[in-house]
Amino acid sequence: MTTRSSPRPGGTAAFAERVGRSGPVTAADGVSRRVRVRVPATSANLGPGFDTFGLALGLYDEVDVETTRSGLTVDVVGTDVVARDETHLVVRAIRATFDTLGRAQPGLALHCVNRIPHGRGLGSSAAAIVAGVVAAAALAQPDLGPAFETDAAFDADTAFDAGADSVSAPDDAPEPDPVSRAASGAGFFGPAGMLRLASAIEGHPDNVAAALSGGFTVAWQDGDGARSLRVDPFAELRPVIFIPAIRQSTEQSRGALPSGVPFADAARNLGRAALLALTMSAAEPAAGQPSRRAEALLRATEDLVHQPYRFPGVPASADLVGRLRGGGIAAALSGSGPSVIALAVGGEQAAAAVDVAGAGFSVAPLPVDRHGARVIRCRSAAP
Repeated sequence: MTTRSSPRPGGTAAFAERVGRSGPVTAADGVSRRVRVRVPATSANLGPGFDTFGLALGLYDEVDVETTRSGLTVDVVGTDVVARDETHLVVRAIRATFDTLGRAQPGLALHCVNRIPHGRGLGSSAAAIVAGVVAAAALAQPDLGPAFETDAAFDADTAFDAGADSVSAPDDAPEPDPVSRAASGAGFFGPAGMLRLASAIEGHPDNVAAALSGGFTVAWQDGDGARSLRVDPFAELRPVIFIPAIRQSTEQSRGALPSGVPFADAARNLGRAALLALTMSAAEPAAGQPSRRAEALLRATEDLVHQPYRFPGVPASADLVGRLRGGGIAAALSGSGPSVIALAVGGEQAAAAVDVAGAGFSVAPLPVDRHGARVIRCRSAAP
């Protein structure tokens, strides 16, 4: 097994050349398989939606994956605090996907561009897991079986949207590739199956659902595993993320939570969560008045279930949430923290949110990602 770390961005061409020399695995038709997956950052909870709500953001990790004859190469750009062996989350997710499908484990060559900060409550682990599951689904497409076969060549410019019901391709493109067909149908390769597996690896579905589907998501668990629904948030939503230098793992943050909360607090949170789901939708509950929408969001993002117990461990983040909310801007911990998300309504309120940030926080106004995980390049080529 070989592991490497790129010291700077821009090493994709050299990586591709190196993989080519190592000899990609070929299917019976003599075709090699390689995919590039892009997955968005996500913010979970959004106040009252503990382990339920998620919002996809316009900040992306990208992963190139190619099957090889043997071994493992992990090439990483953007962070040094990540495994470069079989414990790498993308690798683990790929392995789990092939195991679920009953496929033999191939050798792998990965090139990862990590832009999502780790340990900040922005869904970096969910992005890695989703990238692995979606990449493996795309790599497995050559032998899905007669129900998925196509005579068309696999189009390098065809984009598979893991969170949608169709494939995005040029007007003159051939029939959708097998992975895209499967994504819109039943079974593992559909978004529902991907969500179940990715959530099982992650341990909770909130970030995973948003990373797969984009937009604003509501996720839950039932007897068959994780499920979710999504909506496109209202057009004027302008998320602003405040990222501190400190890190905090989800496990650390969960350790601060009690085994139970007062009934009255839980009941209050239910009302706030319902209000948030309604207010985030594209409907116009306030007759198109931004100030009414902002007021509803401010009330809807109140939380009594998890943030009061987490705030003592991240006092600077707690102070920032308080100052934003004191200025009439809906704000909450992003996931388990320590990052903070402001749900601004319109550019004027977003600018006001940026001005609130104090020392110790990087400020990132980010658009809402409305597409979710995508295979932005798939290539099949004769060796």
